[in-house]
Amino acid sequence: MTPAQETALNNPATPAWVRRPTNLARAVTAELVQRIVRGVHPSGTSLPPEPILCETFSVSRTVVREAVKILQEKGLVQVRQGAGTMVTPPSQWDMLDELVLAATIAEDDSLAILDDLVVTRRVLESDMANVAARLADAETIDRLREMVDGMDDLVDDHVTYHEHDRAFHDTIMQASGNRIARGVVRALESQVINTASYMGRTERSLCVASNQGHRRIYERIAAHDSEGAAEAMFTHITEAWLVRRSGSGKPVRLQR
Repeated sequence: MTPAQETALNNPATPAWVRRPTNLARAVTAELVQRIVRGVHPSGTSLPPEPILCETFSVSRTVVREAVKILQEKGLVQVRQGAGTMVTPPSQWDMLDELVLAATIAEDDSLAILDDLVVTRRVLESDMANVAARLADAETIDRLREMVDGMDDLVDDHVTYHEHDRAFHDTIMQASGNRIARGVVRALESQVINTASYMGRTERSLCVASNQGHRRIYERIAAHDSEGAAEAMFTHITEAWLVRRSGSGKPVRLQR
Protein backbone atom coordinates (compact mmCIF):
# COMPACT_ATOMS: atom_id res chain seq x y z
CA MET A 1 0.00 0.00 0.00
CA THR A 2 1.35 3.42 -0.95
CA PRO A 3 1.63 6.28 1.58
CA ALA A 4 -1.22 8.07 -0.22
CA GLN A 5 -3.45 5.02 0.08
CA GLU A 6 -2.65 4.67 3.77
CA THR A 7 -3.54 8.34 4.32
CA ALA A 8 -6.88 7.95 2.57
CA LEU A 9 -7.66 4.75 4.48
CA ASN A 10 -6.88 6.36 7.85
CA ASN A 11 -8.80 9.52 7.03
CA PRO A 12 -12.32 8.61 5.86
CA ALA A 13 -13.24 12.31 5.83
CA THR A 14 -10.83 12.92 2.95
CA PRO A 15 -12.81 14.42 0.04
CA ALA A 16 -13.71 11.93 -2.68
CA TRP A 17 -11.67 13.66 -5.36
CA VAL A 18 -8.50 13.37 -3.24
CA ARG A 19 -9.06 9.60 -2.97
CA ARG A 20 -9.04 9.55 -6.78
CA PRO A 21 -12.14 7.48 -7.55
CA THR A 22 -12.57 5.98 -10.99
CA ASN A 23 -14.93 8.70 -12.06
CA LEU A 24 -13.60 12.04 -10.87
CA ALA A 25 -16.37 13.98 -12.56
CA ARG A 26 -19.05 12.24 -10.51
CA ALA A 27 -17.12 12.81 -7.29
CA VAL A 28 -16.81 16.52 -8.09
CA THR A 29 -20.50 16.58 -9.04
CA ALA A 30 -21.49 15.06 -5.68
CA GLU A 31 -19.58 17.74 -3.78
CA LEU A 32 -20.99 20.55 -5.93
CA VAL A 33 -24.53 19.22 -5.42
CA GLN A 34 -24.03 19.42 -1.66
CA ARG A 35 -22.56 22.92 -1.89
CA ILE A 36 -25.44 24.17 -4.03
CA VAL A 37 -28.09 22.64 -1.77
CA ARG A 38 -26.35 24.05 1.35
CA GLY A 39 -26.35 27.49 -0.24
CA VAL A 40 -22.58 27.82 -0.60
CA HIS A 41 -23.43 28.64 -4.20
CA PRO A 42 -26.90 30.24 -3.93
CA SER A 43 -29.55 30.22 -6.63
CA GLY A 44 -29.07 33.05 -9.10
CA THR A 45 -25.30 33.21 -8.65
CA SER A 46 -22.56 31.81 -10.83
CA LEU A 47 -20.43 28.83 -10.01
CA PRO A 48 -16.73 29.71 -9.72
CA PRO A 49 -15.02 29.78 -13.13
CA GLU A 50 -13.37 26.67 -14.52
CA PRO A 51 -9.79 27.51 -13.40
CA ILE A 52 -10.95 28.00 -9.81
CA LEU A 53 -12.92 24.74 -9.80
CA CYS A 54 -9.93 22.92 -11.32
CA GLU A 55 -7.70 24.26 -8.57
CA THR A 56 -10.24 23.61 -5.82
CA PHE A 57 -10.70 19.95 -6.72
CA SER A 58 -7.25 19.32 -8.23
CA VAL A 59 -8.77 18.08 -11.48
CA SER A 60 -8.56 18.93 -15.17
CA ARG A 61 -10.87 21.19 -17.16
CA THR A 62 -12.29 18.08 -18.82
CA VAL A 63 -13.40 16.75 -15.43
CA VAL A 64 -14.95 20.09 -14.43
CA ARG A 65 -16.83 20.37 -17.71
CA GLU A 66 -18.21 16.85 -17.32
CA ALA A 67 -19.28 17.65 -13.74
CA VAL A 68 -21.07 20.80 -14.90
CA LYS A 69 -22.80 18.78 -17.63
CA ILE A 70 -24.09 16.33 -14.99
CA LEU A 71 -25.26 19.25 -12.82
CA GLN A 72 -27.21 20.55 -15.82
CA GLU A 73 -28.88 17.16 -16.24
CA LYS A 74 -29.95 17.31 -12.59
CA GLY A 75 -31.42 20.77 -13.13
CA LEU A 76 -29.08 22.52 -10.67
CA VAL A 77 -27.31 24.83 -13.13
CA GLN A 78 -27.71 26.47 -16.52
CA VAL A 79 -24.81 27.42 -18.73
CA ARG A 80 -25.47 30.88 -20.19
CA GLN A 81 -23.35 32.35 -22.94
CA GLY A 82 -21.42 35.26 -21.50
CA ALA A 83 -22.86 34.82 -18.00
CA GLY A 84 -21.12 31.64 -16.89
CA THR A 85 -22.71 28.69 -15.12
CA MET A 86 -25.71 29.93 -13.14
CA VAL A 87 -27.23 28.08 -10.19
CA THR A 88 -30.95 27.52 -10.76
CA PRO A 89 -33.81 27.91 -8.23
CA PRO A 90 -34.76 24.79 -6.22
CA SER A 91 -38.02 24.59 -8.19
CA GLN A 92 -35.96 23.45 -11.20
CA TRP A 93 -33.97 20.74 -9.40
CA ASP A 94 -34.62 17.07 -10.17
CA MET A 95 -35.90 15.90 -6.79
CA LEU A 96 -36.03 12.28 -7.95
CA ASP A 97 -32.27 12.37 -8.39
CA GLU A 98 -30.47 10.44 -5.65
CA LEU A 99 -27.79 13.05 -4.96
CA VAL A 100 -30.18 15.99 -5.00
CA LEU A 101 -32.75 14.32 -2.76
CA ALA A 102 -30.15 13.08 -0.27
CA ALA A 103 -28.49 16.49 0.00
CA THR A 104 -31.85 18.25 0.39
CA ILE A 105 -32.97 15.89 3.13
CA ALA A 106 -29.68 16.36 4.97
CA GLU A 107 -30.13 20.14 5.01
CA ASP A 108 -33.84 20.21 5.89
CA ASP A 109 -34.27 20.31 9.67
CA SER A 110 -38.00 21.01 9.27
CA LEU A 111 -38.50 17.64 7.51
CA ALA A 112 -40.69 19.38 4.93
CA ILE A 113 -39.02 17.46 2.10
CA LEU A 114 -39.76 14.16 3.84
CA ASP A 115 -43.33 15.32 4.41
CA ASP A 116 -43.57 15.84 0.65
CA LEU A 117 -42.12 12.40 0.04
CA VAL A 118 -44.72 10.84 2.35
CA VAL A 119 -47.52 12.80 0.65
CA THR A 120 -46.31 11.49 -2.71
CA ARG A 121 -46.27 7.93 -1.37
CA ARG A 122 -49.71 8.42 0.13
CA VAL A 123 -51.26 9.62 -3.12
CA LEU A 124 -49.74 6.88 -5.24
CA GLU A 125 -50.18 3.99 -2.82
CA SER A 126 -53.77 4.95 -2.00
CA ASP A 127 -54.62 4.79 -5.67
CA MET A 128 -52.79 1.49 -6.09
CA ALA A 129 -54.66 0.04 -3.09
CA ASN A 130 -57.90 1.13 -4.73
CA VAL A 131 -57.01 -0.72 -7.93
CA ALA A 132 -55.60 -3.73 -6.05
CA ALA A 133 -58.90 -4.17 -4.21
CA ARG A 134 -60.61 -4.56 -7.59
CA LEU A 135 -57.98 -6.76 -9.24
CA ALA A 136 -56.46 -8.88 -6.48
CA ASP A 137 -56.99 -12.61 -6.96
CA ALA A 138 -57.39 -15.21 -4.21
CA GLU A 139 -53.66 -15.99 -4.22
CA THR A 140 -52.71 -12.35 -3.63
CA ILE A 141 -55.29 -11.96 -0.87
CA ASP A 142 -54.02 -15.11 0.85
CA ARG A 143 -50.46 -13.82 0.62
CA LEU A 144 -51.43 -10.48 2.16
CA ARG A 145 -53.19 -12.26 5.03
CA GLU A 146 -50.15 -14.44 5.67
CA MET A 147 -47.89 -11.39 5.65
CA VAL A 148 -50.04 -9.48 8.14
CA ASP A 149 -50.29 -12.52 10.43
CA GLY A 150 -46.54 -13.02 10.19
CA MET A 151 -45.77 -9.42 11.09
CA ASP A 152 -47.71 -9.82 14.33
CA ASP A 153 -44.86 -12.12 15.41
CA LEU A 154 -42.14 -9.67 14.36
CA VAL A 155 -43.06 -6.58 16.38
CA ASP A 156 -40.12 -7.14 18.76
CA ASP A 157 -37.64 -7.08 15.88
CA HIS A 158 -38.15 -3.74 14.16
CA VAL A 159 -35.50 -4.38 11.47
CA THR A 160 -37.12 -7.61 10.25
CA TYR A 161 -40.58 -6.13 10.78
CA HIS A 162 -39.83 -3.20 8.46
CA GLU A 163 -38.47 -5.55 5.79
CA HIS A 164 -41.80 -7.40 5.83
CA ASP A 165 -43.65 -4.07 6.02
CA ARG A 166 -42.07 -3.00 2.73
CA ALA A 167 -42.85 -6.37 1.16
CA PHE A 168 -46.51 -6.00 2.17
CA HIS A 169 -46.75 -2.60 0.49
CA ASP A 170 -44.91 -3.87 -2.57
CA THR A 171 -47.30 -6.80 -2.93
CA ILE A 172 -50.21 -4.37 -3.10
CA MET A 173 -48.39 -2.18 -5.59
CA GLN A 174 -47.68 -5.19 -7.81
CA ALA A 175 -51.31 -6.28 -7.55
CA SER A 176 -52.38 -2.88 -8.89
CA GLY A 177 -50.35 -3.42 -12.05
CA ASN A 178 -49.21 0.23 -12.03
CA ARG A 179 -45.52 -0.19 -12.78
CA ILE A 180 -44.81 3.53 -13.06
CA ALA A 181 -46.32 4.44 -9.68
CA ARG A 182 -44.60 1.46 -8.08
CA GLY A 183 -41.29 2.50 -9.62
CA VAL A 184 -41.60 6.04 -8.25
CA VAL A 185 -42.45 4.83 -4.73
CA ARG A 186 -39.64 2.27 -4.70
CA ALA A 187 -37.12 4.78 -6.02
CA LEU A 188 -38.05 7.35 -3.37
CA GLU A 189 -38.04 4.88 -0.51
CA SER A 190 -34.73 3.34 -1.55
CA GLN A 191 -33.08 6.71 -1.01
CA VAL A 192 -34.42 7.33 2.50
CA ILE A 193 -34.93 3.86 3.92
CA ASN A 194 -31.68 3.92 5.91
CA THR A 195 -31.87 7.52 7.12
CA ALA A 196 -32.62 8.16 10.78
CA SER A 197 -34.82 11.15 9.96
CA TYR A 198 -37.16 8.99 7.87
CA MET A 199 -37.18 5.83 9.96
CA GLY A 200 -37.65 7.80 13.18
CA ARG A 201 -38.92 5.94 16.23
CA THR A 202 -38.93 2.14 16.10
CA GLU A 203 -40.31 0.91 19.43
CA ARG A 204 -42.52 -2.18 19.69
CA SER A 205 -45.78 -0.28 20.25
CA LEU A 206 -45.34 1.54 16.94
CA CYS A 207 -44.84 -1.73 15.09
CA VAL A 208 -48.01 -3.07 16.71
CA ALA A 209 -49.99 0.01 15.66
CA SER A 210 -48.48 -0.13 12.18
CA ASN A 211 -49.59 -3.70 11.65
CA GLN A 212 -53.11 -2.86 12.77
CA GLY A 213 -53.10 -0.43 9.84
CA HIS A 214 -51.85 -3.19 7.54
CA ARG A 215 -54.65 -5.47 8.70
CA ARG A 216 -57.28 -2.84 7.91
CA ILE A 217 -55.83 -2.44 4.42
CA TYR A 218 -55.78 -6.22 3.89
CA GLU A 219 -59.38 -6.57 5.08
CA ARG A 220 -60.62 -3.91 2.66
CA ILE A 221 -58.71 -5.48 -0.24
CA ALA A 222 -60.02 -8.93 0.70
CA ALA A 223 -63.56 -7.47 0.67
CA HIS A 224 -62.85 -5.90 -2.75
CA ASP A 225 -63.76 -2.53 -1.22
CA SER A 226 -61.81 -0.14 -3.44
CA GLU A 227 -62.68 3.10 -1.64
CA GLY A 228 -62.17 1.50 1.75
CA ALA A 229 -58.78 0.14 0.74
CA ALA A 230 -57.68 3.55 -0.54
CA GLU A 231 -58.83 5.25 2.65
CA ALA A 232 -57.16 2.63 4.85
CA MET A 233 -53.87 3.06 2.95
CA PHE A 234 -54.11 6.87 3.13
CA THR A 235 -54.71 6.76 6.89
CA HIS A 236 -52.03 4.16 7.54
CA ILE A 237 -49.25 6.00 5.69
CA THR A 238 -50.20 9.31 7.33
CA GLU A 239 -50.40 7.96 10.87
CA ALA A 240 -47.28 5.81 10.57
CA TRP A 241 -45.25 8.85 9.50
CA LEU A 242 -46.66 11.21 12.11
CA VAL A 243 -45.68 8.90 14.98
CA ARG A 244 -42.16 8.41 13.56
CA ARG A 245 -41.64 12.06 12.70
CA SER A 246 -39.36 14.09 14.98
CA GLY A 247 -38.62 17.29 13.05
CA SER A 248 -38.89 20.83 14.36
CA GLY A 249 -41.42 22.01 11.77
CA LYS A 250 -45.13 21.29 11.80
CA PRO A 251 -46.33 18.73 9.21
CA VAL A 252 -48.71 21.17 7.51
CA ARG A 253 -48.11 19.55 4.13
CA LEU A 254 -49.85 16.39 5.32
CA GLN A 255 -53.08 18.16 6.17
CA ARG A 256 -56.04 17.52 3.86
